[in-house]
Parts: sequence; C-alpha cells; structure tokens
Amino acid sequence: MAKTKRRKSLITKIVLSVLAIIGIVGGFIVYDIYNRVYSPNVFIEGDDSGLFFIHTGANYDQVRDSLISHGLIKNENSFDWVAEKKGYKTRIKPGRYRLKDQMSNEDLVNLLRSGDQEPITLRFNNLRLKEDLAVVISEQLEADSMELIELLHEPDFVEQMGFSVQNVMCMFIPNTYEFYWNTDAAGFMQKMKKEYDKFWSKTRKSKAKKLGLTPKEVSILAAIVQKETSKNDEKPIVAGVYLNRLDKKMPLQADPTLIFALKDFSIKRVLNKHKKIDSPYNTYKNLGLPPGPITLPEVSSIDAVLNAEDHEYVYFCAKDDFSGYHNFAETYKQHLKNAKAWQKALNNKKIYK
Repeated sequence: MAKTKRRKSLITKIVLSVLAIIGIVGGFIVYDIYNRVYSPNVFIEGDDSGLFFIHTGANYDQVRDSLISHGLIKNENSFDWVAEKKGYKTRIKPGRYRLKDQMSNEDLVNLLRSGDQEPITLRFNNLRLKEDLAVVISEQLEADSMELIELLHEPDFVEQMGFSVQNVMCMFIPNTYEFYWNTDAAGFMQKMKKEYDKFWSKTRKSKAKKLGLTPKEVSILAAIVQKETSKNDEKPIVAGVYLNRLDKKMPLQADPTLIFALKDFSIKRVLNKHKKIDSPYNTYKNLGLPPGPITLPEVSSIDAVLNAEDHEYVYFCAKDDFSGYHNFAETYKQHLKNAKAWQKALNNKKIYK
C-alpha cells in the first residue's frame, strides 16, 4: 500500500514537472509569438517622413528588401513570419504609404495589405509644352513621362476626351489636385478630364457662349493674356483688347505666340525677323486664335477672359517704367507713341533681343 502511494506521488510529481515544463515552453512560445506580432518593429529616425513607396508590379521580396534597405524595419525575420501568416505575400498593393514610428508587424502588414495609401497633393503651373507637363507629373506620380507624352500625341486617345492633339493642353488647369501616387499616365489623363468638366460649370460655359467662344478657345486666349501680363488686375483689360481684335477681324499680333512658335523662350524683344516664321502660332500672319494654348492658363487668366473689360482699346504696349503694366490705345497713332517710348526704354537698358 505504501509502495503504491509512493508510486502515485512520483507519477504526480513527474506529471506536474512535465506540465510545468510545457507551461514554461508554451509561455516562451506565446511570448515569442506576441513579440513577433505586436512588438514595435518599425523605426523612423530623425527627419525621415516615413513615406514608403511600392511600385506597380512589385513582388513581396522587393517590398521586403526595400523596407530593409531603407532601414524601416529592425527584425526582417519577424516581419516575414507575420506577412506569411496574414497572407500578405500574395496580396501586394502598390502605393505611397505613411509608416509610423514604433509600428508593430501587425499594424505594418495590415496597412500594406489594405492598400490604404496616403494621397498626394499634385501641383503644376507655368508650363508651355507637353514635354514639360509630362516631366512635372512624372516627378510627382508613378506615371511614366514617356507614356504620358505618347498619350498627349495620340489622336484617338485625346479625341475620346473631346480634344485634339493641338488643343489637348487646354484640359490641364493649373491648381492643386489630390491623387494616389501609383496613378498611371492614362489614369492621370482621365482624372484631369473629370476636373476639367467640373471646372467648366454652367456659369462659365454661359459666359464663354456670350463671348462667342468655346471653353477651349477661352483657354487659348487666356494663355496669350497670361503671357502678356502677370498683373491680375490688368488681365481683363488685355483680354478685352484681344476680343475687340477678334470682333474686328484684326490679327491678334501677340508677341508671345511668336516666341512659342520659335520655341526660343529666351527672347525678350520680338523683332521683325521673328514675325516671318511660318507657323499656325504666328498671329501676325494668321487671323484668329492659334490652334492651341501657348502655356497652361491659370484660373485667374481664364476668368479674366470670361469677365473681360468692355472698352474700345485695340492696342497696348508695355509701359517704359518696366512696372509690368501697359499703356492702352484706341488709335494706331497713340499706339505708335507708346511703342516708341517702350523701344527707347529697351535700348537704354541695352535689351536688343
């Protein structure tokens, strides 16, 4: 009987010891799993913004290697383990993500797997050429500059949006827009078409119609006005001059269109030799508006045309004080007087071209 009790006691001790060992081992396992999942593994130092980019088509190894190379994660093995368990390795979503210091693998994988990227504020202005636009956009979005240039020169694509290759730049109205970073070239174009349609409200369309212009023609004229003056309070007056010329079937004779035709944007003084260029943008030779905008007109320039000042001026010339403002004239005689003063001022400053 005593032997039986001793045997039972020994068995009990062994069982308890085994259970204790299992408990300890289990505790270590639970602790290890907890650390892998919930302990901080993202560390952002100094002025690092924590922005992390995943390119379209990237695989898991590329994402992992990028996190490591940018020093964003401390323990890559624990990240691998959590990514495997949560099925992230086959659910890569491109985008621009904002990582936070002390994020756990749980939070990091959930963020990347969700595709909940941070949008960017895209800006562009003061651009003349399609190539300029493509470069500026590709610096802010994943969109490839060459693909964007190709689309801007693709007749079928731009015609689907209601434009021609010549006037498609009218679609891009300088402003700030919210985009997802991984937007491609076609996606950018489609979004800008929606923004264009939103901008051209019934009120703006009605004002354009009263002027006898289409929205595209308003933008083309606004681009000329913008290159003639940087003064917002003067833009409606300049716009009125050009509208008067259009009404009178006079050539616009806008020097900025010659500079655009020549593609020499260093020209400060337009000479008679420049007026000989054979180009649809030569408004000395051709009546009416050029086929497209010579720059991307700002909202202030477009609205200046839509709200052009009603006056009788058909001429204007820069003031000789280099203030950026202009003298306006109803007669050619007065204009010649103003022009002579301006030419003298240029000569005095030795500006000959």
